[in-house]
Amino acid sequence: MRTMTDVLDPAAAPAGVRQLATFVVDGLLCGVDVLTVQEVIRHQTMTPVPCAPRVVEGLINLRGQIVTAIDMRRRLGLPERPDALLSMNVVVRTAEGVVSLLVDEIGDVVEVKPDWFEVTPDTIGATVRTVFDGVYKLSGRLLFIVDVERIASVEGLGD
Repeated sequence: MRTMTDVLDPAAAPAGVRQLATFVVDGLLCGVDVLTVQEVIRHQTMTPVPCAPRVVEGLINLRGQIVTAIDMRRRLGLPERPDALLSMNVVVRTAEGVVSLLVDEIGDVVEVKPDWFEVTPDTIGATVRTVFDGVYKLSGRLLFIVDVERIASVEGLGD
């Protein structure tokens, strides 16, 4: 039986298998490489950032570290989160520093095989396609792979 430590240890994964931390944004199953995830935390109080792009929900204080929180619904051009649904934080490491991705719900760590991979479908809007590295075909569902560097880049997004 595999333990949680095994799941987060890429060396414990079978050859060619990729481990992804998953989350849901407006019904869309997304994932990021587990090695980019620093932590997953519940909803946090945000400090608004005046004049920031609309995708920046605010800043959170993560044990003394100030972290920018990006609303994944806004970043992907999806409908606003209902008021009754509190966001969860997937805190990821990027080349520019730590960023929190605000998502609707947290999924599991899943292992995917290379032969399940496909390019992002053309039916997904061109703007959104630029932040996905592709998809994995799971049983009856697609798992969209988020490029954390591109999703965290909010330059030029404006209001």
